[in-house]
Amino acid sequence: MHANVHVIGDATGQANFKALHDPFWVRWGLVGVAVGFIVLFLCVPLGLVLYQAFSKGWQAYWTALAQPDAIAAMQLTLVVALITVPLNTVFGIAAAWAITRFEFWGKSLLTTLIDLPFSVSPVISGLIFVLMFGAQGWFGEWFSAHDIKVIFAVPGIVLATIFITFPFVARELIPLMQEMGNEEEEAALSLGASGWKTFFKVTLPNIKWALLYGVLLCNARAMGEFGAVSVVSGHIRGVTNTLPLHVEVSYNDYDVIGAFSSASILAGLAIVTLVLKSFLEWKQARV
Repeated sequence: MHANVHVIGDATGQANFKALHDPFWVRWGLVGVAVGFIVLFLCVPLGLVLYQAFSKGWQAYWTALAQPDAIAAMQLTLVVALITVPLNTVFGIAAAWAITRFEFWGKSLLTTLIDLPFSVSPVISGLIFVLMFGAQGWFGEWFSAHDIKVIFAVPGIVLATIFITFPFVARELIPLMQEMGNEEEEAALSLGASGWKTFFKVTLPNIKWALLYGVLLCNARAMGEFGAVSVVSGHIRGVTNTLPLHVEVSYNDYDVIGAFSSASILAGLAIVTLVLKSFLEWKQARV
């Protein structure tokens, strides 16, 4: 028995040793492929966006961003994010808590439904809300009778964005909360702590980095969403155009500087998200 274990251990060790000492060309070939893909599909597109945005100088760049339609698009994008992210944060925490702390009928179905926006095309998601709240939709006549606008208005944009982004926070919290278990929470409750106090004093400190990571990804997707928002917005200039839609409209109008200037804001958001993502991953790894 001991001899067999020794042989298996030696075989495994040799395999690991061999994997770590692959030929020089194999290691550097794989590194080259990875770096090449990053440069080709990430660095070059971002660089071209910034180059086109500033191709006519700083003055033209700021002039394009100071246009009323551009300002309205940035304001609407910010408003949608400020509504969407807190709601999805609350949902994510509640869903993660329910799935990891309770046993109930339909638990696996709920877990599957949380992933639904990842598998459904954003355009289809937008069409769902048109089907529900459009003029000819299921609830359209009632909303029209009460002079409530959902489609081609801000509420429709918010609803579509919430649908697209609601998995992000939950998906970051569920694996972590399953891994950490509930022993600390049960100990706090047994010592007389209330449910809210247990959450804020025990649970939240343990999940804070994953929570911030999920909020960060949710915010980035909310501000950059195009497909679903494009379907429900109506592309009304200065009213329902978010920043990604403003980029498309400007480019279609041959306003290249305006399009790439607005796109540079989204590119900057992507870079900031990447930096913060790396920082949060580092902090979470140290916990």
